[in-house]
Amino acid sequence: MCIHIFEWWYFRKYGTSFIEQVSVSHLRPLLGGVDSSSPSSSNTSNGDADSNRQSVSECKVWRNPLNLFRGAEYNRYTWVTGREPLTYYDMNLSAQDHQTFFTCDSDHLRPADAIMQKAWRERNPQARISAAHEALELEDCATAYILLAEEEATTIMEAERLFKQALKAGEGCYRRSQQLQHHGTQYEAQHRRDTNVLVYIKRRLAMCSRKLGRTREAVKMMRDLMKEFPLLSMFNIHENLLESLLELQNYADVQAVLAKYDALYSTLVQFYACF
Repeated sequence: MCIHIFEWWYFRKYGTSFIEQVSVSHLRPLLGGVDSSSPSSSNTSNGDADSNRQSVSECKVWRNPLNLFRGAEYNRYTWVTGREPLTYYDMNLSAQDHQTFFTCDSDHLRPADAIMQKAWRERNPQARISAAHEALELEDCATAYILLAEEEATTIMEAERLFKQALKAGEGCYRRSQQLQHHGTQYEAQHRRDTNVLVYIKRRLAMCSRKLGRTREAVKMMRDLMKEFPLLSMFNIHENLLESLLELQNYADVQAVLAKYDALYSTLVQFYACF
């Protein structure tokens, strides 16, 4: 509780997250970054400066597991306050995730996926949405539905409807690539991408259920997803599950989930205890 109060006070006073600042400041040296404010760095050559900037850009920070919907939630904040809730840094992180999870080297084999590969790299929101509609004119494209659910849908119910369409398309692609995954590295990469897409869709559907008040249904969906894909931890499904269990005041199950991920949380506690 104390860290949350301090984080709130720090943000109100300085307009930035203390936890993010600590992560960047203290993790950067461990990852090979160089502090640009040090005297030695000011005398480096242009090549060294470029190397330093690259090191800083590769610094990892903790992701927000809530991942609010850009169209239905972040844009609503913009409409009400007239302010942009997402920074360029946030958008860049999202773009990196989208390209990592939703694209692969064999996208040129599927015309719709080739369009979406360019869409995920596009910075203009309207251009991304237009590309998604263009991809859907060719075929039922799961990632196109994902983009529309995330960015064009203005309500959670609309986002859920689009994610259900994405699920239908994603399951078909997953089954087909699963049968071909051992035919070569190209098919293996395609199957890995289709797996990421399917897990992402199911997780977002569970989050839609929770936001629409169907918390027990969301818990079941998350448990089933973690059981079906136990090795995929990069989506932080267990953190969304913890939030839902806490909302239901199901503390015994919360303790069981925490015990399962005890090593991870112990590491985080030890990290923040150092500051």
